[in-house]
Amino acid sequence: MGFDEFDLFLYLAYTLVIVAAVAAILLPLISAMGNPQSLLKSGLGILAIVAFYFLAYAISGSEVTLEYSKFNVGPELSKIVGGTLIMAYLLLGSAIVGIVFTEFSKIIK
Repeated sequence: MGFDEFDLFLYLAYTLVIVAAVAAILLPLISAMGNPQSLLKSGLGILAIVAFYFLAYAISGSEVTLEYSKFNVGPELSKIVGGTLIMAYLLLGSAIVGIVFTEFSKIIK
């Protein structure tokens, strides 16, 4: 397989990812037109994720080590990456707490 075929399949993969992302955004919106209450729940979920990110961004550090500076990582990018990692940790922790809480509430009932 030559370089041209590789490029073709790479661009095909990009196109499929974009089509899937657009479909993942638009199709739930189209189906929600029949039930506007579901949009409120989705909006609250998105708002919670945005709040998690801003909390994580606020507590993340902006330090840049010598190793990071080799890759042109400045303080702002370091803070963005740190905020994203902390947000992932917060979401993982809240998911685990939710799972444990659900299982204990099933045991109690």
